[in-house]
Amino acid sequence: VDPSSDDQRGITALFKCPLLPDSDLVLAERVENGFIMTELHRTSANSSMIFTSRGHYNGKLTDVRPHRELYRRRRDLRGHTLTMSNVIQDSNSTLYHLPMEDRLEPQFDSISKICWMCTTLLFKMLNATPHYIFNHRYGFLNNGTWLGMVGDVASGLADLGTNLLLNHDRIQVVTYTDMMAPFELRFVFRQPPLSHSSNIFSLPFSSGVWLSIVMCSAVAAATLYLSTKWETRLEKSPSQLDGSIGDALLLTMSAVGQQGCYQEPTKLSGRIITWVFFAALMLLYAAYSANIVVLLQAPSNSIRTLAQLASSGITLAAHDVDYN
Repeated sequence: VDPSSDDQRGITALFKCPLLPDSDLVLAERVENGFIMTELHRTSANSSMIFTSRGHYNGKLTDVRPHRELYRRRRDLRGHTLTMSNVIQDSNSTLYHLPMEDRLEPQFDSISKICWMCTTLLFKMLNATPHYIFNHRYGFLNNGTWLGMVGDVASGLADLGTNLLLNHDRIQVVTYTDMMAPFELRFVFRQPPLSHSSNIFSLPFSSGVWLSIVMCSAVAAATLYLSTKWETRLEKSPSQLDGSIGDALLLTMSAVGQQGCYQEPTKLSGRIITWVFFAALMLLYAAYSANIVVLLQAPSNSIRTLAQLASSGITLAAHDVDYN
Protein backbone atom coordinates (compact mmCIF):
# COMPACT_ATOMS: atom_id res chain seq x y z
CA VAL A 1 0.00 0.00 0.00
CA ASP A 2 1.31 3.39 -0.92
CA PRO A 3 -0.09 5.98 1.53
CA SER A 4 0.88 8.82 -0.80
CA SER A 5 -1.54 7.53 -3.45
CA ASP A 6 -4.84 9.35 -3.82
CA ASP A 7 -6.72 6.13 -4.70
CA GLN A 8 -7.59 4.54 -1.36
CA ARG A 9 -10.46 2.40 -2.62
CA GLY A 10 -8.41 -0.75 -2.20
CA ILE A 11 -7.74 0.08 1.45
CA THR A 12 -11.41 0.81 2.06
CA ALA A 13 -12.48 -2.48 0.46
CA LEU A 14 -9.82 -4.34 2.45
CA PHE A 15 -11.08 -2.96 5.75
CA LYS A 16 -14.58 -4.20 4.91
CA CYS A 17 -13.44 -7.76 4.34
CA PRO A 18 -14.41 -10.38 7.01
CA LEU A 19 -10.83 -11.18 8.00
CA LEU A 20 -11.59 -13.68 10.75
CA PRO A 21 -8.95 -14.91 13.25
CA ASP A 22 -7.91 -17.81 11.00
CA SER A 23 -6.89 -15.44 8.17
CA ASP A 24 -3.22 -14.64 7.74
CA LEU A 25 -3.21 -11.35 5.85
CA VAL A 26 -0.31 -8.94 6.06
CA LEU A 27 -0.59 -5.29 4.98
CA ALA A 28 2.71 -3.85 3.74
CA GLU A 29 2.82 -0.04 3.89
CA ARG A 30 5.51 1.72 1.90
CA VAL A 31 7.69 4.20 3.81
CA GLU A 32 10.78 6.15 2.84
CA ASN A 33 13.34 3.39 3.31
CA GLY A 34 11.23 0.19 3.08
CA PHE A 35 7.96 -1.32 4.24
CA ILE A 36 6.07 -1.59 7.51
CA MET A 37 4.11 -4.86 7.78
CA THR A 38 0.93 -5.14 9.80
CA GLU A 39 -1.39 -8.10 10.34
CA LEU A 40 -5.12 -7.49 10.00
CA HIS A 41 -7.95 -9.58 11.43
CA ARG A 42 -11.33 -9.35 13.13
CA THR A 43 -12.79 -11.40 15.95
CA SER A 44 -16.06 -11.55 14.00
CA ALA A 45 -17.48 -10.27 10.73
CA ASN A 46 -19.05 -7.24 12.43
CA SER A 47 -16.27 -6.33 14.85
CA SER A 48 -13.67 -3.65 14.36
CA MET A 49 -10.39 -4.36 12.61
CA ILE A 50 -7.43 -5.37 14.79
CA PHE A 51 -3.95 -4.23 13.74
CA THR A 52 -0.91 -6.24 14.91
CA SER A 53 2.67 -5.38 14.04
CA ARG A 54 4.32 -8.04 11.89
CA GLY A 55 7.69 -6.37 11.32
CA HIS A 56 9.43 -4.17 8.76
CA TYR A 57 11.65 -4.47 5.72
CA ASN A 58 14.45 -2.09 4.79
CA GLY A 59 16.67 -4.40 2.80
CA LYS A 60 16.53 -6.90 5.62
CA LEU A 61 13.37 -8.52 6.99
CA THR A 62 12.76 -8.02 10.69
CA ASP A 63 10.02 -10.22 12.14
CA VAL A 64 8.58 -9.05 15.49
CA ARG A 65 5.95 -11.75 15.88
CA PRO A 66 6.00 -13.24 19.41
CA HIS A 67 5.05 -16.65 17.99
CA ARG A 68 5.21 -18.00 14.49
CA GLU A 69 2.11 -20.16 14.99
CA LEU A 70 -1.03 -18.30 13.98
CA TYR A 71 -3.27 -19.89 16.60
CA ARG A 72 -0.96 -18.69 19.39
CA ARG A 73 -1.15 -15.10 18.14
CA ARG A 74 -4.95 -15.10 17.83
CA ARG A 75 -5.91 -16.46 21.23
CA ASP A 76 -7.54 -13.23 22.41
CA LEU A 77 -11.03 -12.91 20.95
CA ARG A 78 -11.73 -9.80 23.05
CA GLY A 79 -14.99 -11.00 24.51
CA HIS A 80 -16.49 -12.23 21.25
CA THR A 81 -19.48 -14.53 21.84
CA LEU A 82 -19.03 -18.19 20.89
CA THR A 83 -22.14 -20.38 20.79
CA MET A 84 -22.11 -24.08 21.57
CA SER A 85 -24.93 -26.41 20.60
CA ASN A 86 -25.52 -29.02 23.31
CA VAL A 87 -27.46 -32.22 22.73
CA ILE A 88 -29.99 -33.06 25.47
CA GLN A 89 -31.63 -36.47 25.22
CA ASP A 90 -31.74 -38.08 28.67
CA SER A 91 -33.43 -35.49 30.88
CA ASN A 92 -34.76 -31.95 30.50
CA SER A 93 -33.19 -31.11 33.86
CA THR A 94 -29.88 -30.86 31.98
CA LEU A 95 -31.15 -27.52 30.63
CA TYR A 96 -30.65 -26.12 34.14
CA HIS A 97 -27.72 -28.14 35.45
CA LEU A 98 -25.44 -27.75 32.43
CA PRO A 99 -25.14 -23.91 32.47
CA MET A 100 -24.83 -23.90 36.28
CA GLU A 101 -22.05 -26.54 36.19
CA ASP A 102 -23.31 -27.80 39.55
CA ARG A 103 -22.41 -31.45 38.72
CA LEU A 104 -25.87 -32.63 39.70
CA GLU A 105 -27.46 -35.67 38.00
CA PRO A 106 -24.25 -36.74 36.23
CA GLN A 107 -26.00 -39.86 34.94
CA PHE A 108 -28.04 -37.75 32.49
CA ASP A 109 -26.40 -36.43 29.29
CA SER A 110 -22.92 -37.06 30.67
CA ILE A 111 -21.20 -36.52 27.30
CA SER A 112 -22.82 -33.11 26.81
CA LYS A 113 -21.98 -32.01 30.35
CA ILE A 114 -18.32 -32.96 30.21
CA CYS A 115 -17.97 -31.35 26.77
CA TRP A 116 -19.52 -28.13 28.07
CA MET A 117 -17.22 -28.06 31.11
CA CYS A 118 -14.15 -28.52 28.90
CA THR A 119 -15.38 -25.90 26.44
CA THR A 120 -15.86 -23.28 29.16
CA LEU A 121 -12.14 -23.62 29.88
CA LEU A 122 -11.52 -23.00 26.19
CA PHE A 123 -13.68 -19.87 26.32
CA LYS A 124 -11.59 -18.54 29.20
CA MET A 125 -8.35 -19.26 27.35
CA LEU A 126 -9.64 -17.41 24.27
CA ASN A 127 -11.17 -14.56 26.28
CA ALA A 128 -14.53 -15.36 24.65
CA THR A 129 -18.06 -14.96 25.99
CA PRO A 130 -19.84 -18.36 26.22
CA HIS A 131 -23.33 -18.84 24.89
CA TYR A 132 -25.31 -22.06 24.68
CA ILE A 133 -28.24 -23.45 22.77
CA PHE A 134 -29.85 -26.87 23.06
CA ASN A 135 -31.03 -29.49 20.63
CA HIS A 136 -32.53 -32.94 21.05
CA ARG A 137 -30.84 -34.53 18.02
CA TYR A 138 -27.24 -34.98 17.02
CA GLY A 139 -27.85 -34.46 13.35
CA PHE A 140 -29.09 -36.32 10.31
CA LEU A 141 -29.48 -35.31 6.68
CA ASN A 142 -33.19 -35.20 5.86
CA ASN A 143 -34.25 -34.27 2.30
CA GLY A 144 -31.11 -32.22 1.80
CA THR A 145 -31.44 -30.35 5.11
CA TRP A 146 -29.33 -31.00 8.17
CA LEU A 147 -31.21 -31.37 11.42
CA GLY A 148 -30.13 -31.32 15.04
CA MET A 149 -26.77 -30.12 16.33
CA VAL A 150 -25.04 -30.55 12.97
CA GLY A 151 -27.72 -28.33 11.44
CA ASP A 152 -27.04 -25.66 14.09
CA VAL A 153 -23.33 -25.63 13.27
CA ALA A 154 -23.81 -25.85 9.50
CA SER A 155 -26.33 -22.98 9.47
CA GLY A 156 -24.23 -20.70 11.66
CA LEU A 157 -26.49 -20.80 14.73
CA ALA A 158 -23.64 -22.39 16.69
CA ASP A 159 -19.87 -22.28 16.41
CA LEU A 160 -19.19 -25.70 17.93
CA GLY A 161 -21.06 -28.68 19.33
CA THR A 162 -20.96 -31.77 21.52
CA ASN A 163 -18.85 -34.85 20.80
CA LEU A 164 -20.09 -36.52 17.65
CA LEU A 165 -19.15 -39.61 15.66
CA LEU A 166 -17.65 -39.30 12.22
CA ASN A 167 -19.48 -40.30 9.09
CA HIS A 168 -19.11 -39.42 5.43
CA ASP A 169 -22.03 -36.98 5.24
CA ARG A 170 -21.23 -35.01 8.38
CA ILE A 171 -17.58 -34.46 7.51
CA GLN A 172 -18.72 -32.56 4.42
CA VAL A 173 -20.43 -29.81 6.44
CA VAL A 174 -18.64 -29.64 9.83
CA THR A 175 -15.01 -29.73 10.96
CA TYR A 176 -13.99 -32.24 13.62
CA THR A 177 -11.45 -31.55 16.35
CA ASP A 178 -9.83 -33.82 18.91
CA MET A 179 -12.24 -35.42 21.34
CA MET A 180 -12.75 -33.67 24.65
CA ALA A 181 -13.97 -36.84 26.35
CA PRO A 182 -13.37 -40.57 25.84
CA PHE A 183 -15.99 -41.87 23.45
CA GLU A 184 -16.31 -45.47 22.29
CA LEU A 185 -19.01 -47.61 20.75
CA ARG A 186 -19.48 -51.12 22.05
CA PHE A 187 -22.12 -53.80 21.85
CA VAL A 188 -23.41 -55.83 24.77
CA PHE A 189 -23.09 -59.59 24.39
CA ARG A 190 -24.85 -61.92 26.77
CA GLN A 191 -23.24 -65.33 26.93
CA PRO A 192 -25.72 -68.17 26.28
CA PRO A 193 -26.57 -70.49 29.19
CA LEU A 194 -24.13 -73.30 29.79
CA SER A 195 -26.87 -75.86 29.18
CA HIS A 196 -27.14 -74.70 25.54
CA SER A 197 -23.55 -75.61 24.73
CA SER A 198 -22.58 -78.41 27.12
CA ASN A 199 -24.00 -81.48 28.82
CA ILE A 200 -24.40 -80.10 32.33
CA PHE A 201 -25.32 -83.53 33.78
CA SER A 202 -21.71 -84.66 33.47
CA LEU A 203 -20.08 -81.37 34.45
CA PRO A 204 -20.61 -81.41 38.28
CA PHE A 205 -17.81 -83.95 38.70
CA SER A 206 -14.55 -84.38 36.86
CA SER A 207 -13.72 -87.52 34.92
CA GLY A 208 -11.58 -88.77 37.79
CA VAL A 209 -14.48 -88.47 40.25
CA TRP A 210 -16.84 -90.34 37.92
CA LEU A 211 -14.26 -93.08 37.49
CA SER A 212 -13.81 -93.30 41.27
CA ILE A 213 -17.59 -93.63 41.77
CA VAL A 214 -17.74 -96.51 39.29
CA MET A 215 -14.79 -98.27 40.93
CA CYS A 216 -16.21 -97.79 44.45
CA SER A 217 -19.57 -99.17 43.31
CA ALA A 218 -17.84 -102.22 41.85
CA VAL A 219 -15.84 -102.73 45.07
CA ALA A 220 -19.04 -102.34 47.16
CA ALA A 221 -20.85 -104.91 45.00
CA ALA A 222 -17.93 -107.34 45.35
CA THR A 223 -17.70 -106.96 49.15
CA LEU A 224 -21.49 -107.34 49.49
CA TYR A 225 -21.31 -110.48 47.41
CA LEU A 226 -18.59 -112.00 49.64
CA SER A 227 -20.36 -110.92 52.82
CA THR A 228 -23.77 -112.32 51.81
CA LYS A 229 -22.12 -115.48 50.51
CA TRP A 230 -20.71 -116.05 53.97
CA GLU A 231 -24.07 -115.21 55.62
CA THR A 232 -26.00 -117.78 53.61
CA ARG A 233 -23.73 -120.50 54.91
CA LEU A 234 -24.72 -119.66 58.48
CA GLU A 235 -28.47 -119.10 58.10
CA LYS A 236 -31.15 -118.19 55.56
CA SER A 237 -34.27 -115.99 55.77
CA PRO A 238 -36.80 -114.59 53.21
CA SER A 239 -35.49 -111.00 53.60
CA GLN A 240 -31.88 -112.04 53.39
CA LEU A 241 -29.68 -111.74 50.28
CA ASP A 242 -29.19 -115.21 48.81
CA GLY A 243 -25.45 -114.73 48.31
CA SER A 244 -25.59 -114.45 44.53
CA ILE A 245 -23.84 -111.77 42.50
CA GLY A 246 -27.24 -110.69 41.13
CA ASP A 247 -28.57 -109.76 44.58
CA ALA A 248 -25.35 -107.90 45.36
CA LEU A 249 -25.64 -105.91 42.12
CA LEU A 250 -29.36 -105.27 42.80
CA LEU A 251 -28.57 -103.74 46.20
CA THR A 252 -25.68 -101.75 44.72
CA MET A 253 -27.85 -100.31 41.92
CA SER A 254 -30.56 -99.51 44.47
CA ALA A 255 -28.01 -97.46 46.42
CA VAL A 256 -26.78 -95.71 43.27
CA GLY A 257 -30.36 -94.82 42.35
CA GLN A 258 -31.14 -93.71 45.93
CA GLN A 259 -33.74 -96.43 46.19
CA GLY A 260 -34.24 -99.16 48.78
CA CYS A 261 -34.32 -102.94 48.47
CA TYR A 262 -36.52 -105.37 50.40
CA GLN A 263 -33.55 -107.73 50.72
CA GLU A 264 -30.67 -106.73 52.95
CA PRO A 265 -27.74 -108.29 54.84
CA THR A 266 -28.45 -109.67 58.29
CA LYS A 267 -24.96 -109.81 59.74
CA LEU A 268 -22.95 -106.86 61.07
CA SER A 269 -20.28 -106.92 58.35
CA GLY A 270 -22.79 -106.73 55.52
CA ARG A 271 -24.81 -104.00 57.24
CA ILE A 272 -21.68 -101.88 57.78
CA ILE A 273 -20.81 -102.18 54.08
CA THR A 274 -24.37 -101.25 53.08
CA TRP A 275 -24.51 -98.27 55.47
CA VAL A 276 -21.15 -96.86 54.37
CA PHE A 277 -22.09 -97.20 50.69
CA PHE A 278 -25.51 -95.55 51.13
CA ALA A 279 -24.02 -92.70 53.23
CA ALA A 280 -21.25 -92.00 50.70
CA LEU A 281 -23.73 -91.90 47.81
CA MET A 282 -26.05 -89.62 49.79
CA LEU A 283 -23.22 -87.08 50.20
CA LEU A 284 -22.32 -87.40 46.52
CA TYR A 285 -25.95 -86.75 45.56
CA ALA A 286 -26.03 -83.63 47.74
CA ALA A 287 -22.87 -82.28 46.08
CA TYR A 288 -24.15 -83.23 42.63
CA SER A 289 -27.48 -81.45 43.16
CA ALA A 290 -25.78 -78.29 44.43
CA ASN A 291 -23.45 -78.19 41.43
CA ILE A 292 -26.32 -78.75 39.01
CA VAL A 293 -28.19 -75.74 40.44
CA VAL A 294 -25.09 -73.56 39.98
CA LEU A 295 -24.45 -74.80 36.45
CA LEU A 296 -28.04 -74.13 35.41
CA GLN A 297 -27.47 -70.44 36.20
CA ALA A 298 -23.93 -70.19 34.86
CA PRO A 299 -23.16 -68.65 31.44
CA SER A 300 -21.15 -70.41 28.81
CA ASN A 301 -17.55 -69.42 28.07
CA SER A 302 -17.50 -71.10 24.68
CA ILE A 303 -17.67 -67.78 22.74
CA ARG A 304 -14.52 -65.70 23.11
CA THR A 305 -13.87 -64.26 19.64
CA LEU A 306 -15.87 -62.66 16.85
CA ALA A 307 -15.29 -65.74 14.69
CA GLN A 308 -16.85 -67.96 17.37
CA LEU A 309 -19.76 -65.53 17.69
CA ALA A 310 -20.33 -65.53 13.93
CA SER A 311 -20.36 -69.34 13.77
CA SER A 312 -22.51 -69.80 16.87
CA GLY A 313 -25.81 -69.13 15.11
CA ILE A 314 -26.86 -66.52 17.69
CA THR A 315 -29.01 -63.71 16.29
CA LEU A 316 -27.24 -60.33 16.49
CA ALA A 317 -29.38 -57.17 16.58
CA ALA A 318 -28.15 -53.59 16.19
CA HIS A 319 -29.86 -50.29 16.94
CA ASP A 320 -28.97 -47.25 14.86
CA VAL A 321 -28.62 -44.78 17.71
CA ASP A 322 -29.01 -41.06 17.17
CA TYR A 323 -25.34 -40.15 17.68
CA ASN A 324 -24.15 -42.78 15.18
